[in-house]
Amino acid sequence: MRKDKYRLTLISCFTAYIVQAITINFVPLLFVTFSEEYGIELSKITFIITLCFILQLGVDLASVLFIDRIKTKTLAVAADVFSAAGLIALGLLPDAVTDKYPAIIVAVVLYSLGSGLLEVIISPLVEACPTDNKEAAMSLLHSFYSWGQAGVVLLSSVFFALFGLPHWRLIAVIWAIVPAVNAFMFIKAPVPALIKDGEKKTPVGELFKNRMFILMLIMMLCAGASEQGVSQWASAFAQKGLGVSKTVGDLAGPTAFALLMAASRTFYGKKGAKIDLAAFMTGSCVLCVASYLTASLSPLPALSLAGCALCGLSVGIFWPGTLSMAGRSISSGGGSMYALLALAGDLGCAAGPTLAGAVSSASGDNLKTGLLAAIVFPAALLAASVIYKKSERNRNRKVGT
Repeated sequence: MRKDKYRLTLISCFTAYIVQAITINFVPLLFVTFSEEYGIELSKITFIITLCFILQLGVDLASVLFIDRIKTKTLAVAADVFSAAGLIALGLLPDAVTDKYPAIIVAVVLYSLGSGLLEVIISPLVEACPTDNKEAAMSLLHSFYSWGQAGVVLLSSVFFALFGLPHWRLIAVIWAIVPAVNAFMFIKAPVPALIKDGEKKTPVGELFKNRMFILMLIMMLCAGASEQGVSQWASAFAQKGLGVSKTVGDLAGPTAFALLMAASRTFYGKKGAKIDLAAFMTGSCVLCVASYLTASLSPLPALSLAGCALCGLSVGIFWPGTLSMAGRSISSGGGSMYALLALAGDLGCAAGPTLAGAVSSASGDNLKTGLLAAIVFPAALLAASVIYKKSERNRNRKVGT
């Protein structure tokens, strides 16, 4: 009965991650379009990516102060409203003003605020809901982001093929329907407390004295960078770096990436109770390094695209797995802990594509070189996951004695 009570809550949380997938992955499909239609150079497009995640970082940082003080329901509704407003602004503002670039920036600011709030509150909200397996539920939650990402790219590509790329403004407004509906769902859904009754919340200052928490911060940073380093540039990489059409680029690049990432997260969401999370994370890191090398060094376009897609399969567990590790190791961290972890993750989401874009620009817009430089993040995550596995083994040994 208690689980059934929160069914709408969980559905709203899963939908919230689809909303986040829309706000993060729709605009990158239009990077080449912005460049050709509005004459926006690569450096300004790179700033759009950076600004999106910097704003999310600001929300993450600020939320440390208010997440445990403002009702979670209020924050969830506000996040969806900001997301809807940003998508509507993207579709309407550029044609209403002479200077298009600032209009796009306004839209990015609005939906990034919504996306940032969702990132902070949804994971701890799912953790607080009564479920049979927290780690599996967390992975399943994040699979909805991946399925959402694939859906955004696929449905947008179909729309562009049927109605023409110049009508991208219309589909931007159509996508706004999803967060608008989800806002009403959250209004009706019951929302549990993020800290269990009788449990004392760990102060933020104490968290930073915890070595395990510091390790989790590093892992979250590398997780976000490893994922978005490929995801944000996959469409442009396929079109400019490999010379394929936009439709082929979107389907073979970000769509394949998202589908394989979704498959990885769904698999762990269903089978996670029987799989060692630390071992699964380490193996995924090895696969991620291999996929980065394949995408950036292969002389064959098809093999490079396969490397991008394979990266999606490898990074699937990184973000939800790290959050589950943190929840298992520091159960009393509360919303503040998840806000700080989201801050680290979003910092990585900005660092990965920004590094790839900067190195690409410095090497004559060679995106392959940019992706090769970004391999530093999955390599660092591999080292951190090995350290975690060793620490977990020592902790279990002490408990056994």
